[in-house]
Amino acid sequence: MLNVEEWMDIRGLHREGHSIKQLAAMTGRPRNTIRKTLREKLPQLLITRKRTSKLEEFKEYLRERVLACGLSAVRLVEEIRSMGYTGSLRTVRRYVGSLEAGHSNKRRTVRFETPPGKQAQADWAYCGRFSDATGKMVPVYAFVIVLACSRMMYVEFTTSMKLPWLIRCHMAAFRFFGGWPIEILYDNMKQVRLGPDRWNPLFADFVEHYGIVAKTCRIRRPRTKGKVERMVDYVKDNFLTGRTFNGIDDLNAQVMHWLATVAHVRIHATTGEQPLVRWPQEALTAYESVTPYRIDESFVRKADWEGYVRFGRSRYSVPPAFAGKSVVVGQREQKIVIRCGEMIVAEHPVAARKGSTVADPEHLAAMWTLTLGKTESEIMPRWNVRFDAPVATAPLAVFDEVLA
Repeated sequence: MLNVEEWMDIRGLHREGHSIKQLAAMTGRPRNTIRKTLREKLPQLLITRKRTSKLEEFKEYLRERVLACGLSAVRLVEEIRSMGYTGSLRTVRRYVGSLEAGHSNKRRTVRFETPPGKQAQADWAYCGRFSDATGKMVPVYAFVIVLACSRMMYVEFTTSMKLPWLIRCHMAAFRFFGGWPIEILYDNMKQVRLGPDRWNPLFADFVEHYGIVAKTCRIRRPRTKGKVERMVDYVKDNFLTGRTFNGIDDLNAQVMHWLATVAHVRIHATTGEQPLVRWPQEALTAYESVTPYRIDESFVRKADWEGYVRFGRSRYSVPPAFAGKSVVVGQREQKIVIRCGEMIVAEHPVAARKGSTVADPEHLAAMWTLTLGKTESEIMPRWNVRFDAPVATAPLAVFDEVLA
């Protein structure tokens, strides 16, 4: 079974023009697996049982002691045994050895140059909190994305890092660059990844729309996206420091002027050329080649016990299993999409009129069965009628006498 990284790599290589036969040879995977991967819209996420080491709860303590004092494993195992550790000295030695190796190598980084159109690197930068017109303290963030070959950069300031803003910033960057590269590298921000093998499904849908391969750097290894890390420092030092801005709009207007007159015309220390001069080499996927992605405005709603959620002044049904639970409701085109976690639990057409109720017949049938507990034929009334006793009959002459 493929993990998420393998799944993304196969789709990325296919977009580069490799055939199924070539992909099978390159990855060592059967052709049927390659075909299945290319048909899937999202990867089948692996669910693995997490093994817990006896040393796990003591690792942070050991790391601090090794970095501060350089203590031996023998000394350290004595300390953590008094704290409840029941594992072996060998386990501690192995972990301490990995810390010492990592400490000596943590600043070693292999710099490599990326071919044109191959990669961009993106990141958020926190820029502080400032008082608005009402006196409320507002955070300011910078979205920074850099094309790895030319070092052309796009910067946008926002007051939120939520996923809709991340997508809007990407789309503005694509418009600015005139397109997008094959892949984009990120850190492990929650807007991109929910866990080691769990991509944010809404973000995965966005990159799939543009045919982009999304990749994330190794945890606690930000230097793998060093190009954008250096650009973040450059923006803070060369643009932000010592300047005054009248709100977000002025901030974004000034940064665009700075990009055009300073950042993109400077001689880059690594490439030895101006980013603006190298930009035409990027050969990006053209911006006009794909319809712009539609951003869903999603809202958290609680389904009532009748199995409906309210959205846009109308009611939409959910399966009975989700009655009473919180779900995420959003609109895409003319469809209302209802999610719970990563799963789409219901889709409905938009209500024709405000105040309408839109119900899936399957949801109603399931709710009816669940509510009654039995089918209609099995429901018994609270009284009884017996048909097994003999019924007395009278001759017709008796009725004639009564009527006479």
